[in-house]
Amino acid sequence: MSFRTETSSTSGSMSDIRRIIHVDMDEFFAAVEKLDNPELRGRPLLIGGSPRSRGVVSTASYEAREFGCHSAMPMATAIRLCPQAVVLPVRGSRYSQVSDQVFEIFERFTPLVEPLSCDEAFLDVTGSVRLFGGGEKIGRRIKQTIRDELGLVASVGVAPNKFLAKLASDLDKPDGFVVLRPQTYQSVIDSLPLTKLWGVGPSTLKTFERYNLKTIGQLRMLSQKDVAEWFGDGGEFFWRLANGLDDRPVVPDHQAKSIGQEQTFASDVADVVELRRVLNDHVERITRRLRRHELLAKTITLKLRYGDFVTVTRSVSLKVPADTTDDFLKLANDIFDRWCDDGFKPLRLIGATLSNLRHRQGRQMSLFGEAEEQKKRRLDSVIDDIADKFGSDVLRRGGNILKNHRDESDE
Repeated sequence: MSFRTETSSTSGSMSDIRRIIHVDMDEFFAAVEKLDNPELRGRPLLIGGSPRSRGVVSTASYEAREFGCHSAMPMATAIRLCPQAVVLPVRGSRYSQVSDQVFEIFERFTPLVEPLSCDEAFLDVTGSVRLFGGGEKIGRRIKQTIRDELGLVASVGVAPNKFLAKLASDLDKPDGFVVLRPQTYQSVIDSLPLTKLWGVGPSTLKTFERYNLKTIGQLRMLSQKDVAEWFGDGGEFFWRLANGLDDRPVVPDHQAKSIGQEQTFASDVADVVELRRVLNDHVERITRRLRRHELLAKTITLKLRYGDFVTVTRSVSLKVPADTTDDFLKLANDIFDRWCDDGFKPLRLIGATLSNLRHRQGRQMSLFGEAEEQKKRRLDSVIDDIADKFGSDVLRRGGNILKNHRDESDE
């Protein structure tokens, strides 16, 4: 399959067209394992929890997927489908280290990088064209640099907006490279099923099917007014996507109104210790991102989603904005403890977000006294330096060393 459609001419000024790139690392966890152990190449791999503890598959290599294995599947089921598969535990610290290296490559080409997960990001390279060439050229350089320097494969989509770029990166996996240009993208996406639109799940799909709508092109042919009347606000959103319209900017951490991270589990997690470990890991990572961009935050919000998709949020704020990990770890764990006391339920997702951001300017006022603040800052500085060199999970605070990584997923 080939979708190399970008050319040097457009119906309008090239300066008016955004160049958005979506990079998605192929079978990331499995690819890192093959990188570290070349003898695993070509063999079906299952990365995840032990079947004896009802573990689930975090990543199935492409060789294992040929047998019907996939992420979020119970590991015992996957082994029955592919008994010859090599089963490996999740090595979170190693994947985090490689993820940092991938993102460092992104930042060589543009400061506008919006992380989606440890192995996926949007890049706005519009302002990099004069330095590096057109969107297609930049996309190919990023893909080749990842291959040359890290020995890994990425699928890349290049398009005028985020929706089309993400769609493009998924069209020719694995090892895909798809460019959708403004004049011709519609001819490519019209034949795709409506499930390719963001937010179209089984329930929404049934609604579309009642109107005999199955493809993006069929939805596009309807008027915006009719779709809005039939489906409400959500319908108008889907109509815009079907017409390739998406004006959302790529928002890097230093421009964001909030910085967050969340993890969706393959099945509901009822282990309080494991949930706390994941939460603390989130806080470590988002506070490190805060300091990297010289930001302070005042509010932390926990996002908790149950298996029935009911989602609750809990927030608390400091009196004085801060960037120290310990301060936000304490707040996060206080919120978590109160939620547990109010009535613990197994979670499908847990996340943490820092908000009320501002740039650090001058000397930060101390909330806990000068000596205590300096102690925290020195600790953060040491951990940040080690994480930059060796990966985020090599060194952890004592209160956060609760369990080894288990049943993590790369989405």
